[in-house]
Amino acid sequence: MNDSGRIERENMGFNELDAWLNERSVTEIECLVPDITGTPRGKILPRAKFREERGMRLPEVVLGMTVTGEVPNDDVFNAIILATDGDMVLKPDPTTVRIVPWATDPTAEVIHDCFTFSDKLVNHAPRSVLRNVLKLYEDRGWRPVVAPELEFYLVARNTDPDLPLGPPIGRSGRAESGRQAYSINAVNEFDPLFEDIYDYCEVQELEIDTLIHEIGTGQMEINFLHGDPLELADSVFLFKRTVREAAMRHNMYATFMAKPIAGQPGSAMHIHQSVIDTATGRNVFADEDGSDSALFKSAIAGLQTYLPASMALFAPYVNSYRRLVPDTAAPINVQWGRDNRTVGIRVPHSSAAARRLENRVVGADANPYIALATTLACCYLGMVNGLTPSEELKGNGYAHDYELPRSLNEAIDLLRNAAPLRELLGEQFVTLYTSVKELEYTEFMRVISPWEREHLLLHV
Repeated sequence: MNDSGRIERENMGFNELDAWLNERSVTEIECLVPDITGTPRGKILPRAKFREERGMRLPEVVLGMTVTGEVPNDDVFNAIILATDGDMVLKPDPTTVRIVPWATDPTAEVIHDCFTFSDKLVNHAPRSVLRNVLKLYEDRGWRPVVAPELEFYLVARNTDPDLPLGPPIGRSGRAESGRQAYSINAVNEFDPLFEDIYDYCEVQELEIDTLIHEIGTGQMEINFLHGDPLELADSVFLFKRTVREAAMRHNMYATFMAKPIAGQPGSAMHIHQSVIDTATGRNVFADEDGSDSALFKSAIAGLQTYLPASMALFAPYVNSYRRLVPDTAAPINVQWGRDNRTVGIRVPHSSAAARRLENRVVGADANPYIALATTLACCYLGMVNGLTPSEELKGNGYAHDYELPRSLNEAIDLLRNAAPLRELLGEQFVTLYTSVKELEYTEFMRVISPWEREHLLLHV
């Protein structure tokens, strides 16, 4: 993406957006809203109907649906999203406009924010949650900088959910038969797919950095360049959609499930974070002599303190907890260490200007807006309260006990009882979120798994 294009969009209002669409002869607009799962919801409008004064509406209940499309019916949920099924007003964020590269006709996509009819942000919308956390940083004179690393699997098409997933066929006509960590040849097997992904990302001005083959069979990782958290959340949101679309055009699926294949490592969304002093432009995580600052240590302590209560947000599905097991490149505790990938909080080797921490707990299945808001909230609580971290762990993190919840049910309870985190992310959002996740857990418990039929049917 060239700099002039980025600056053009950053300064874009609705009039400029209108001109941008006209210049590209756009005939259709995809109006996108990220829901609680990170799924795009919204409407598709003809170009002539996309007007500022129109005030597009969408039922508020789309923000409170489970991944299966169900809606809780309890008093706490109905106190936030009324059973009368009212509307909210969607307003486009002009800076998010992009061309949809795979569309047949000239089509644009625009991410929208959710507002009430009194022109206030709907605070339980995921994008609003991140905006509100960023405002807390701004009020302190801080500007957080993040860089997500997103893992995913390429798998063969599978239309039967009862059958296990397997690796897709590459250019050689064969599927991967074993793990190919960091293999260039294994990535080259899918060159036609990745050429499309890179082309689609270039058209959408998504600033991706490196591509690697991860540890798992058919598992890949894309790193994003460091930048503004809201812009990066938008990028991850759009990138997931892009990769799925590209994969289907090559007769395979791309999945961001945390643990899609038994016996293989899970997929994470590692989040690198630093904080800039807006007045000086200096990274507040390092002192002038290059040593770790007090704020840096407190940010680590904030993550250590609030990671367990955040797990329902970082690991949002029953499947997510299958990833968090020892010796699978996924953390099981809140220990921290320098260049240590066995702990939950890693401090990469870096210069003082690039001093950062890495939250390794987050799953690839997490909503990027919620995940970034939550990791920033944990660090913020540590920084403003001057929390003190534990001693650095220099050994194997898997030799230490579990410090994270082992199930979604346990994680929901921890989140409900974490008053500081609830307050920072928004009481209504947390109440809505836990209500939705509790319903998902209940739905899952109604399903009888193949393991139960295999081992219990004739033996108990």
